[in-house]
Amino acid sequence: MTLPDTSGNPIDRLAVIDWPARLKLLSEQTKDPRLKAFYEAGTVAPETPISEVPMVALDFETTGLDPHTHSIVSIGLVPMSLSRIRCRDARHWVVRPPLPLHKGSITIHGITHSDINAAPDLSEVLDDLLTALAGKVVVVHHRGIERPFLDVALRWRLKEGIEFPVLDTMAIEAHLHPNRQPNWFGRLRGKAPLSIRLGDSRSRYGLPHYPPHHALTDALASAELLQAQIQYHFSPDTPIGDLWF
Repeated sequence: MTLPDTSGNPIDRLAVIDWPARLKLLSEQTKDPRLKAFYEAGTVAPETPISEVPMVALDFETTGLDPHTHSIVSIGLVPMSLSRIRCRDARHWVVRPPLPLHKGSITIHGITHSDINAAPDLSEVLDDLLTALAGKVVVVHHRGIERPFLDVALRWRLKEGIEFPVLDTMAIEAHLHPNRQPNWFGRLRGKAPLSIRLGDSRSRYGLPHYPPHHALTDALASAELLQAQIQYHFSPDTPIGDLWF
């Protein structure tokens, strides 16, 4: 990832993946026809202005935070571009996890045993999910959830994982607020850390409050947040290769 600073100068953060080349290689290596079709859709060149990039905002609700011991219970996605959020084409699925729900996760996202008893397994909605993601840059708020959870879920079901480029609105907020943790003097004076959680980040841009922990609502919230971040701090001409992971 290479994030421009607010003056437009690139700042190297992580080694940048050549995503078009990576997806092409994966399309040649995968044995699963669904993944092959997904990878063959490819992605835009890294120099493409973000205003020209097809995107889809994605959010998962899960039974916990560890993709190796917890599971996806709902999926929300909203196709988008920098200028438009296509709510009419939004999708939401509740899916049945392999293991019983944890009481703590029920408290957070409100999905209960009765909700998942008749829900499909992830494999039953996988075709629709991959079709919705194919050829898009996936927008998330905290890349440690959606891509790792889907990768582990597919390894368990297909014996193959999945890779795709993501644009992380939380990482953008972290970049914009590098000094969000107060120093010792600030802590002594009672200064609180600046939160880069989804709702708190949205409030800095004057975006409306949405109830959290619903996959579709959080996907929409991430889409709106990205549009605000680009408007306030970047440019429609910012190359997508400066922002994606």
